[in-house]
Parts: sequence; C-alpha cells; structure tokens
Amino acid sequence: LRHQPVYACNAQFQRISDPMAKSGCDGGPAYSCADHTPWAVNDEFSYGFAATSIAGGSESSWCCACYELTFTSGPVAGKKMVVQSTSTGGDLGSNHFDLNIPGGGVGLFDGCTPQFGGLPGQRYGGISSRAECERFPEALKPGCYWRFDWFKNADNPSFSFRQVQCPAELVARTGCRRNDDGNFPVVSPPSSQPSTTSTSSSSSSSTTSSSIQQPTQPTSPGGCVSQKWGQCGGNGWSGCTSCEAGSTCTKVNEWYSQCM
Repeated sequence: LRHQPVYACNAQFQRISDPMAKSGCDGGPAYSCADHTPWAVNDEFSYGFAATSIAGGSESSWCCACYELTFTSGPVAGKKMVVQSTSTGGDLGSNHFDLNIPGGGVGLFDGCTPQFGGLPGQRYGGISSRAECERFPEALKPGCYWRFDWFKNADNPSFSFRQVQCPAELVARTGCRRNDDGNFPVVSPPSSQPSTTSTSSSSSSSTTSSSIQQPTQPTSPGGCVSQKWGQCGGNGWSGCTSCEAGSTCTKVNEWYSQCM
C-alpha cells in the first residue's frame, strides 16, 4: 500500500495517529471516521466506502481497492457508485459489498454502541424512515439522508462491478492508495445521463452523507461555485467555498462542509 493504512478516528471523530490502535468493537479507541460515508455527486453517481468480500481474492488483494458498482435492480437501477474497500466483511458472501451507511444497521460487528451509546434502528436493516435520521449525531445525518434521497432506501439491489482507480476524493478521506492502483481504468462522474449496463450480478449490497461534487469553472474573477450537494469547505479543502443559488455551505464536521 502507498501512503498508509485507512485513517481511523476516535469517538469524537478526530483522526488518530496509531495505525495499530485496537478497534472500538474490541474495546479499543479506533472507530470508522465520520466522513467514511457515501455522498452524491449528482442524481446518477455517488462515492462511498464498503466492507468487501471478493471471489478469488483476499484482504491483501482488495484492501483499499476501489470498485465501480452499477446497480441493476430496484429503485437505483442504472445508477453508479464508486466505493473504496476500507474493511473486510468477515460475515459476507462472495462478491459482496457492505456499504457504510449511517442508519443501515450496525450488523455483526457493533462499534456504534461503545462510540455513541447506541443508535436508532434494528441491528440488521437499521431505520425505516428518513425522519429517524434526525436522531443521529450531526456528523452522521448527511450519510443517513443519502440512504433515502439518492439510494432510495433500496434493499440489497443487484449490481455488476469492476475494479477502477481510486478517485482522489476517496483517497483524501482514507489516506490509502494501492501500489497497483494505476493498473485500473479511471472513472469520472458523468456530466450527463449515463448509459446503463446490460451485465448483471447475483451478488447484492447490504447496507450510506456528506456530498462532494466537482467544482464548476470560475464564474467570476477570483472565485468559483460548488453545485448543490458539492463540497465547499473543511480542513485541507482547496476548492470552491461558495455555493450555487438556492444552497448554503453547511459544516458537517471538521473535515467536510457541503452545499445543502
């Protein structure tokens, strides 16, 4: 791996420096960071993170790898999502991507109870309505809204997938890029309606926000404008800090502000 292992955070969403820190699921101080949740770039394309299990592979082959998912069933059919593998799904089937979605259920490995004292919803499946997102910590609300707004509360949709180069937007949040990353195709968010794929997979996605969008070109000297759902601030952010008309730059956490 280049750079370092995937960033981990403490219970207050601050990045920790020790890559060997024990997981919060096992009583340690390390948890998934609040910005390791999905976000919409536009109505047809999102970024996110997932626990993975790939047929014929192992943790060493998929750790920090990125995959383009094309959903082929349900309300998200035709939509695409690029996810980075940030953990291994020990309880997953073959070719399975368990998306990190606030409100999607804590599953078998529950780090949320020690971190938050518990979250609303069932252990498997999570919450059932967008309104319940209001009961989540502020840093997790955007990812919870994403589940109902972009993902349409889809339940294990089928999909096809391929490995791709990790976008800078994902690497900025994880700090991790594979040495072989350059061997795979580059994927960019579509600027118009994307074409759908005719291939399908029997694998399924279980359980995703802050949102980043590529900034528009400067509209006036000395400034540029992020579109709605795009990133507009956060530690280390060097892109647009103004939002298009009808949206406001809203701080999600220390690392991320979004046009909402």
